[in-house]
Amino acid sequence: MNATSIARPTLTPRDAAELSAIVRESTAGLRIRGGGTWLDAGHPVRASHELRLDGFAGIRAYVPADLTISVGAATTLAELDRVTAAHGQWCPLFSWGDDRASIGAVIATASAGPAAPMLGRPRDLVIGLECVDGLGRVVRAGGRVVKNVAGFDLTRLMTGAWGTLGVITEVHLRLRSRPSVDETWVVTPTPSGGAEFAAFLRGPYAPLAAHPINAHEAPTPWLVRLGGNAAFVAAAREALRALGECALETHSAWERVRAHGAPAELASRWQWNALSRRVRERFDPRNQLNPGLLGEPV
Repeated sequence: MNATSIARPTLTPRDAAELSAIVRESTAGLRIRGGGTWLDAGHPVRASHELRLDGFAGIRAYVPADLTISVGAATTLAELDRVTAAHGQWCPLFSWGDDRASIGAVIATASAGPAAPMLGRPRDLVIGLECVDGLGRVVRAGGRVVKNVAGFDLTRLMTGAWGTLGVITEVHLRLRSRPSVDETWVVTPTPSGGAEFAAFLRGPYAPLAAHPINAHEAPTPWLVRLGGNAAFVAAAREALRALGECALETHSAWERVRAHGAPAELASRWQWNALSRRVRERFDPRNQLNPGLLGEPV
């Protein structure tokens, strides 16, 4: 998943104030780097400096009773999972790639992962964020501050913008309770059972995640994750077994599925057009943040 990056002088702000000053003083573009696991969106970035966000790691606030957590953008998925697991909770940002990815990068790229249809996409799990835009302004939206500016839903606007509108520094997330039973199965529906399997995915025993293992096979085997209390999972398991051949699998199978996610596929959803240009002009009129990353003119 790593992309070859050009060697550039590195800037490492420690907080939003330092980051704001760096952005204001920049004259030739900044390449934003979080964990460094995803750097390539299919187009070269024309920037003079690399902006590293290592100083924005860590848990900022966590209220388990409210099922919310605030984290620095450089916090990894692995750290988020470790902290919330201690309270029987999780934030199911099972993005493409792996758990070394930073939260900021997951939100910036809107990397959804195989569990998103059932457990929520990044835009569903983010309740607010802080960022520094291309003019060096510190912008806070949603979550603990509730008010947006200029008529934009800034939380959703920054989600999936690939850092071209603002450098995400802090993210507020909604959490879920972890299921007491959590199982993964490989299911091969019967040759005539495709419709029944599709109905299972939408029905009362809908799984936490489902992903085809090899779409070229007929019938296609699926990786299915069941979760809930013991009674629910037992009923879901029986419903699943009625659909075809089933074999218990380890959760590591999901790591292999996630590892095949492609950043370029995500970036292809972003289109440069008149509206994109107007939004960019509003938040980064000098084109300082990841210039050229999404194929826009520089």
